[in-house]
Amino acid sequence: QVQLVESGGGSVQAGGSMRLSCAASGTIFSINVQGWYRQVLGKQRDLVARLTTGGSTQYADSVKGRFTISRDNAKNTVYLHMNSLKPEDTAVYFCNAEIRHTSDTDNYFNYWGQGTQVTVSS
Repeated sequence: QVQLVESGGGSVQAGGSMRLSCAASGTIFSINVQGWYRQVLGKQRDLVARLTTGGSTQYADSVKGRFTISRDNAKNTVYLHMNSLKPEDTAVYFCNAEIRHTSDTDNYFNYWGQGTQVTVSS
């Protein structure tokens, strides 16, 4: 019913910048929390940043001051602006969203994107 499609990953040198996008499509009445997570092979998926409907943000300590999460409600799209990238930021980045499908229900369903690779070289 819903797809989250990420784009914007790739390779960059340390100190560089990159912007990730995640567009939600399908049967969407409203979107609650949207977030970005990252995962290194063999390790758990960790929160990078999240953004609530009310505009509150939460960031992992390792990215505070370097990454910014934002959204375009009209496009159902969430962005992750990454500056001053470090080799330790290398990971597969996944977007996540809590989506309410219709006005007939108060339930939100959790969705994940397919992931996009970010590689930062030193």
